[in-house]
Amino acid sequence: MISMTAPLADAWSLGDNARLALAIPLGFAFGFALERAGLGSARKLVGQFLLTDLTVFKVMFSAIVTAMLGVFWLARLGLLELPLVYVPETFLLPQLVGGLIFGVGFAVGGLCPGTACVALASGRGDGLAACSGIFCGVLVAGLGLGSASRFYESTARGTLTLPVLMELPYGTVVFLVVLLAFAGFAAAERIERRPQA
Repeated sequence: MISMTAPLADAWSLGDNARLALAIPLGFAFGFALERAGLGSARKLVGQFLLTDLTVFKVMFSAIVTAMLGVFWLARLGLLELPLVYVPETFLLPQLVGGLIFGVGFAVGGLCPGTACVALASGRGDGLAACSGIFCGVLVAGLGLGSASRFYESTARGTLTLPVLMELPYGTVVFLVVLLAFAGFAAAERIERRPQA
């Protein structure tokens, strides 16, 4: 699975154990970056919903665009076999319901799974509460998966990507997303600069 998710690793001739060992410092680096960006604080994340602090939008959209550009250019340079990159299948209704549950949990708790782990590692009580809730939710979902498997596998749409949905070349979609990012960042700055009531 790891070689399909990150086929570039095959070029480095890394074994399974080395790939798993590499995941540990990468996870720490990701958590460190989230903490340094202030995303271990539920107050900062709630500011996203109140349109007073759009740090989450800017950090996450920056990460998405950076990863997208990295994948695009590594593939163009022949260093990454794009067809080997794993893209999960789309199951429309279950993923919409899951997204709704995730969104409500994010808004109520003020933390998503990644930032909840960062908050917990930082010693915050809300991080402990959020991680406990996530663990319980995963446990309940796992135990009930058998009875809900029919719903879980419903409305399958195969592997969908923006180039497929938009019927545009991959490079064109990358360019459009970068333009959207610049427009989004400019809009976020304007929203944050407006006077607060």
